[in-house]
Amino acid sequence: MRRQGDTAKRRRKGEAAKLEMTPMIDVVFQLLIFFIVTLKQEDILSHLDVSRPAPDPNAVPEKQVEDLLNITVYEDGYVLNGRPVALPELDRHLTRLASFSKSISVIIRCTADSPHSLLVQLLDICAKAGLQNLAVFSL
Repeated sequence: MRRQGDTAKRRRKGEAAKLEMTPMIDVVFQLLIFFIVTLKQEDILSHLDVSRPAPDPNAVPEKQVEDLLNITVYEDGYVLNGRPVALPELDRHLTRLASFSKSISVIIRCTADSPHSLLVQLLDICAKAGLQNLAVFSL
């Protein structure tokens, strides 16, 4: 016949099973990274059901933005709002417009073959006139 003390001693001799968390955390992070990398934004956007509210019929229509200048920098010069201009004329025009309002937005588009020096000259003119709302794009 066995004594109760013997079974208690046998249980104490065996070590308790340890559960290692580090490999599990590694696997979870690897799965998380995999799903983030493979998830396409189009999948999310296609399943969103968002409807915009109807416009207010009593709202006063907003005025069109007239404080917008489009300047394109080409290989041989500048085009201001669809009209070719020389650098001194562009300087006078921008200085005059900036004297009325410093909040005029200037969109500068540069073609691939336009020299960088023309862009720098235009940016210097804008800085001298005090225009700060500038956006520069490459075509």
